[in-house]
Amino acid sequence: MKQKDPKLGDMPAEDFRRYGYEIVDWIANYFEHIDEFPVLSQVQPGWLKDSQPKSPPESGEDFGDVLKDMDRLILPAVTHWNHPNFHGLFSTSTSSVGVFGEMFAAAFDMKAMLWRTSPASTELEDVVLDWLRQMMNLPDEFEGIIYDTASVSTMHAIAAARDRANLKIRELGMSGRDDLPLLRVYCSEHVHSSIDKAVITLGLGTRSLRKIAVNERFEMIPEALADAIDEDVENGFVPICVVPTIGTTSSTSVDPVDAIADICEKHGIWLHVDAAYAGSAAIVPELQHYFKGCERADSIVTNPHKWLFTPFDLSVLYCRDLDELKRAFSLVPEYLKTSDESTVKNGMDYGIQLGRRFRALKLWFVMRYFGREGLIDRIREHCRLANLFASWVEASPNFEMLAPVPFALVCFRACPSDVDDLDALNERIMNDINASGEAYLSHTKLNGKFTLRLSVGSIRVEEKHLMKVWELLNQAVT
Repeated sequence: MKQKDPKLGDMPAEDFRRYGYEIVDWIANYFEHIDEFPVLSQVQPGWLKDSQPKSPPESGEDFGDVLKDMDRLILPAVTHWNHPNFHGLFSTSTSSVGVFGEMFAAAFDMKAMLWRTSPASTELEDVVLDWLRQMMNLPDEFEGIIYDTASVSTMHAIAAARDRANLKIRELGMSGRDDLPLLRVYCSEHVHSSIDKAVITLGLGTRSLRKIAVNERFEMIPEALADAIDEDVENGFVPICVVPTIGTTSSTSVDPVDAIADICEKHGIWLHVDAAYAGSAAIVPELQHYFKGCERADSIVTNPHKWLFTPFDLSVLYCRDLDELKRAFSLVPEYLKTSDESTVKNGMDYGIQLGRRFRALKLWFVMRYFGREGLIDRIREHCRLANLFASWVEASPNFEMLAPVPFALVCFRACPSDVDDLDALNERIMNDINASGEAYLSHTKLNGKFTLRLSVGSIRVEEKHLMKVWELLNQAVT
């Protein structure tokens, strides 16, 4: 019998076990000591790139040497999103069990396009999304599909809305036609930039996107939306979709979905709710009032990778009628036809992607390990910490709140009485704190004011971490 060539095949099983144990130990130590690292990487642009050879390795290297470079090269260039003092953007947080789910998904390496190619992925996706639907208190008819990010989820929802308009865009396209009116998509002034990118990608163009004014709480004004739609209809335009947000990116404001749903029903317009950040909070009983009207939506996006302790990436699009999404995207070439397609769900039918990762596995791990109560407790604690920090801001003569705190984001600024240019002061404070590596804050503009944003979302965050940021802020203004 011919001996196996040692230069062929995979890493030997004994080496895989040995290095696998080392890697799990490394990750466990990393999580255990993560708050000892600077939150933001302290390297200069180009440092990692310049440290690498200019050409690929000719011969394979000892994997032990590769692992050593995790500490020497990779770790210094990491911005630690799981750090308990990562408070910028939306602080997200993976969990250890979620990492395990990623490991298994990578080992199986399934391409979840057909049920036949991925029964476990296809069916487990339906299971975990129905569990999450129940936890979010959504009606039974809502069915979900997993994508990578909310940007992609929302693009698919708007595409389905475009298809529902019955303008034969799937067959005839939009270019070269003189029979198409201007199609309109509506959202608030505080909508996420992914909506703009969606209309660009779908060929609608930015002129199709109409942004509606907000009130003093940064919530879309329903009356302004109704007036805009009436005006557009009178001008011969075709409204196809309205995108209210629950938990806007700048301030986590909550658009009045129920009132917006009345307008959408009147005109037969697709209602897509962007709850990418805040959707996880719908599982908390005392926060469910913020989601009133979601049960009337045509589609809803939520990202478990933002606030449900699931490793990036995993975004969920729920549709009241998932067949509408299928009609917009299903395309089955001969080489993908199977004898069971009429009796199974094939993930490839619900979007532009053919191969899909086994993302459901990590969410299944997270939901089973923490349980509904454990997930609720952690989100509830994050909201408590955010409101605690807000109370410190409100009690201080040197700081002021700039937006309400419905969830776990605090929008505020320093406002000492002896400083004229508060925008410049707050920008300097943010940059100094971020450069120190002690914490990470981000900013936005609210009513023209440079606004500091402190997000609470790490699974490892404690009250002491918020106190640390508060001390850094106070040192900066005294």
